[in-house]
Amino acid sequence: MQHDLFTTNDAPEPISIGADALLLPQFLSAYEQQLVRAIDTIIARAPWRQLTTPGGRKLSVRTSNCGKYGWYSDRAGYRYVACDPLTGQAWPQLPQVFVEQAQAAAEEAGFADFQPDACLLNCYQPGVKMGLHQDCDEEDLSAPIVSFSLGLPAQFLWGGWQRSDKVQRIRLQHGDVVVWGGEDRLRFHGIAKVAGGNHPLLGGQRINLTFRQAKR
Repeated sequence: MQHDLFTTNDAPEPISIGADALLLPQFLSAYEQQLVRAIDTIIARAPWRQLTTPGGRKLSVRTSNCGKYGWYSDRAGYRYVACDPLTGQAWPQLPQVFVEQAQAAAEEAGFADFQPDACLLNCYQPGVKMGLHQDCDEEDLSAPIVSFSLGLPAQFLWGGWQRSDKVQRIRLQHGDVVVWGGEDRLRFHGIAKVAGGNHPLLGGQRINLTFRQAKR
């Protein structure tokens, strides 16, 4: 499926990474400026912050959220909340470009009618990583996960259904999208330490947008 009228036949082919998981290389290339402007607007209202795990460890990645719900972590546990605990205000709305491209990517991967109500923004500086984990705090696990990569490249750690399963390393570039659901929905995944560098749009950082359907 083409996600707009300007997509050409020269676009890289989707790459299957599982029975119900797809890597869409350079899927966002035509929208990078719009996406970065939208991120700046979100962060102005819901600034980056470092969350704390229930065990008291501070995450190295900086986070924010937009949408009806935001993913949050502190001593009380992992959960979705309707208001930003930092400001007491509702999270910024999902920008239209976010919704359109997340839905287009989901449909490309075979998941029609994806209705994201939450977007977690993660900011990785060089040396920052994300350990293997499952996305399992959502009420409806039938909806897929849609993940945008912007800025510096990263190694996506794509594991199995047990933390001890063999991990595949998949290089993610600026503009790539990964979609997984169905049989692959609860695979363990993470990000290896991000290497240093300088991206023309985002400088020395990687920003990941993860879209989810948090509530039924």
